[in-house]
Amino acid sequence: MTKYSEPRPPSPAGQVSLRSPAELADALPYLMGFHPDDSIVMVAVHGGRGRFGGRLRLGIPREPREWPAVAEQLARCLVAGSARRRGRPDGVIVFLCQDPPDGESGREVAERLRPLSRELRLACGALEVPVLEALCVAGGRFWSYCCPDPRCCPEEGTPLAPRGTSVMAAASAYAGLPVVGSLREMEARFAPIRPGAVAQEAALDAAAARLVPRILDGTGREAVQEETLALAERLLHRFARRPAAGGGPAADTGDDALLDPGEAAELLLGLQDRTTRDRAAEWMEGPEAEPALRLWRALARRCVGAYAEHAAAPLTLAGWVAWSTGDEPAARAALGLALRADPEYVFARLLHEGTNEGVDPEVLRGCLREERAARRAAGARPEGRPAGGSRRGGRPAGRAPGGTRPPVAGDRRRGARRTGLAEGKGRS
Repeated sequence: MTKYSEPRPPSPAGQVSLRSPAELADALPYLMGFHPDDSIVMVAVHGGRGRFGGRLRLGIPREPREWPAVAEQLARCLVAGSARRRGRPDGVIVFLCQDPPDGESGREVAERLRPLSRELRLACGALEVPVLEALCVAGGRFWSYCCPDPRCCPEEGTPLAPRGTSVMAAASAYAGLPVVGSLREMEARFAPIRPGAVAQEAALDAAAARLVPRILDGTGREAVQEETLALAERLLHRFARRPAAGGGPAADTGDDALLDPGEAAELLLGLQDRTTRDRAAEWMEGPEAEPALRLWRALARRCVGAYAEHAAAPLTLAGWVAWSTGDEPAARAALGLALRADPEYVFARLLHEGTNEGVDPEVLRGCLREERAARRAAGARPEGRPAGGSRRGGRPAGRAPGGTRPPVAGDRRRGARRTGLAEGKGRS
């Protein structure tokens, strides 16, 4: 079988060589930084030595009739993105990962997903990029859809190596890049709160009744922007003064206690304005980053009931801060959820593409630093002090880092009807 090499994480020799389907399957969590659940993962391969390049992940669509269109979209995205960054790929590795549901074996999962593997291979072949290997990982075993040799890929599947014993595990440990857990566990940290959900939705309704008329009036929009940013700064300082206790769900519970329903509602609705959201994205590094990430995570958990789609803004901010601070697995998880909440959210799409293609986040960090400095030089309000005057400096109203259009009211979705702030197709 062709050897494949993964330049990140570095091994003592500077490169990790994977020589078999078993080593590819064992390497998957280290390629992604987490154990993907219920996922299609595609990895671009470059050159004669099989150097890994861009990678992308998408949840497996439940309806098989969606598989051909999804396969075509994923193949185009991976090939085009790779061509822009590292050159057109010479091949693709496909992984289909799904835990067997009750009453189904891993082998049955592999057979059920075989048509999806076929669609992905056809879609890549249509772009003249062959699928070099396609693996199904289910129930602690893997199956190859490409290898016909029963000696290495038997019909009953091959057990995965014990966690932490593969060549990629050793290289990752050497580089200090551990696998952080499963995708499901990472996504659970953004799940809407249950206790208090009714009170939170009532607070969102009340905040919408107060804020939306002011925003739509035009004359009050900039005042709401400044009030939202001032509230966000106060909460950022509050979170900074209360360091997270440990990590995981316990830390999230503590953070939830720092945010009352009224504050969460006003901040969440205010961040639906993209100019406000882009200003908030400037809290991305240094001592601001850690409390900002906790705040955006906590705010995403307040998107309950009819306001579920409003989570795209805080989820995107959480993904951006995670990416900016080097936590690509957490960034991919947050941005994937943002796109699940609103598939047309342009800022999330751009960031998600950047994480998958290995773009250096310093490019965007530099732009945001320049805009912050320009506002200060132009006499914008001092950091941490509210002001209701007109905006000076910075980008024009409504312009996101991707150069998208201003928001419009009247989206047809249920959550949008509550506030009138969400945008139509092309939202950012």
